[in-house]
Amino acid sequence: MGAPQDTRRRTAVMSEFPPIADYAFLSDCQTSALVAPDGSVEWMCIPRPDSPSVFGALLDRSAGSFQLGPTHAQVPSQRRYLPGSMVLETTWCLPTGTLVVRDALVMGPWNGTTRSDEYRRPPADHVAQDMLVRTAACIEGSVEITVNCMPLFEYGRSTGSWAYAGEGYESATCSAGELTLTLTSNLRLTFGAARAGARTELSAGETAFVALCWDGHSVASVGEATELLDGTDRMWRDWIRKGNFPDHRWRPHLERSALTLKGLTYAPSGALMAAATTSLPETPGGERNWDYRYTWVRDSAFMLRALFELGYDWVAFEYFAFLIDAVASGPLQIMYGLDGERDLTERTLDHLAGYDGARPVRVGNGAWNQRQHDMWGMLIESVATHVKHASQLGPPAWALVTQLVDGAIDVYPKPDRGIWEVRGEPRHFTASKVMCWVAADRGAIMAADRGQTELAQRWRQAADEIHADVCANGVDDRGVFVQHYDTTALDAATLLIPIMGFLPPDDDRVRATVLAIADELTADGLVLRYRTEETDDGLSGVEGTFTICSFWLVSALALIGEVDRARMLCEKLLSFASPLHLYAEEIESSSGRHLGNFPQAFTHLALIDAVTSVIKAGG
Repeated sequence: MGAPQDTRRRTAVMSEFPPIADYAFLSDCQTSALVAPDGSVEWMCIPRPDSPSVFGALLDRSAGSFQLGPTHAQVPSQRRYLPGSMVLETTWCLPTGTLVVRDALVMGPWNGTTRSDEYRRPPADHVAQDMLVRTAACIEGSVEITVNCMPLFEYGRSTGSWAYAGEGYESATCSAGELTLTLTSNLRLTFGAARAGARTELSAGETAFVALCWDGHSVASVGEATELLDGTDRMWRDWIRKGNFPDHRWRPHLERSALTLKGLTYAPSGALMAAATTSLPETPGGERNWDYRYTWVRDSAFMLRALFELGYDWVAFEYFAFLIDAVASGPLQIMYGLDGERDLTERTLDHLAGYDGARPVRVGNGAWNQRQHDMWGMLIESVATHVKHASQLGPPAWALVTQLVDGAIDVYPKPDRGIWEVRGEPRHFTASKVMCWVAADRGAIMAADRGQTELAQRWRQAADEIHADVCANGVDDRGVFVQHYDTTALDAATLLIPIMGFLPPDDDRVRATVLAIADELTADGLVLRYRTEETDDGLSGVEGTFTICSFWLVSALALIGEVDRARMLCEKLLSFASPLHLYAEEIESSSGRHLGNFPQAFTHLALIDAVTSVIKAGG
């Protein structure tokens, strides 16, 4: 007997989703997009990355997409980013001919005169042009191409109204509410209902373009489209050349991680998104689906460390300025919106089927008002990193730091939700208390450097008390640091103990903890955050290995002198990179499948730290 009809339909629909790792990431540092291998833009939110989607096929195959490619082929021969760039190039070698498609969210020179209300500080020399430009060039033979643009607004809830613009058939607009999209091409566009499109055959030497613009821009010709793509390519290459990258076989991974982190920044404010997406599942078909289009204090210390390590001091300053502005606006939170918004109330989009059937689809993040005590240490570590590499703090900023260090000392004895934002009962998480120690320790160092002896002594005493408490209550009978004070369960967050300098790498407890995690909290050699059967995280189901934690283990192994083991794990992790050297949040160890939101900033930050640690250790 065949499967019931609804089951057959669900299986057919789910099979249409590309693997998460097969998406390409585009960014102009103000908007971002994900492009599937077949040339379909399946995720794009306008005008900001946290706005409602215009193309949402990533989360429901009927929620809008924008395809450009050969009419009768879906699988390309090759995809790559142009070297040192965020311009995507896709090549099809077909029986009839060869087609090359280039895509970019284009950037251009800032005119340097007109102040933008969107930007808190003057823009960089190059800014977003509010347009997605795509060209298709036939380089031999002939290829029939298809353009299929179907924007569906408000996360697929509503269609726009198409109308021709200008005198011919090469330009059309689609409006919904206050948002108007302009589609221009050198092809004759046709539209009906929610779709606009075109079809033509290109011969060798011929090029077609299509540009989707918002905010009143348009593209008039193939020459202009090509110039915009070339200019964007040059801008990215100019940016990557300013970095300080080692001459090492892993350099391409460092460069792509740096470009990805830059692409995940929101230039008008300097914020860093945790990821470009919402609700890509941590568990296939499960409920662990979150909105990561916000900026986490948790990421801040690693972000600044990575930027200064790679020589991007100005980007680090922009991010630090955003961070201080957001924190100074009210009580400390674990995360903020891209312009410093504080209320990120979570809701579900029940009309969307979810990626590969994973529901619910969430927007907003219910963890925004959780108490996570690691944030105090991460923030003060960020300040200390800024002071070390950039400049001393003025009186207002130092007054804020003083409040934050005192805040960390006040909250340290209390339970919290931990660095992983568990939705179970609060606990005395070991890593959270370690990060409170980081706040007091770094505060004491900075106060001493400023000549504030009394304050430095008070904070040093508090740091010593926290240190003693963690060492007395956060270690099990075999000398291994545990997840929280009432368990013997392991937690990858305790790898922060050597990384943050809580204890020296040659301490027996550090070595025991690192090796216990490597041997007991892994699946096929990759690290789990914790074992879900041992942790009350308020959710059902299991999750994949956390790539952040695996890279942390690389750094920790290098620190304790296990350089060969660190190098081997690093090589394994780098082999799991997507075809375009991108990473989601998790990796399913049995298959290498990427899980979770994509691309994931924290993963790329941990990669930079791990790779540079192994290289410096002689790996």
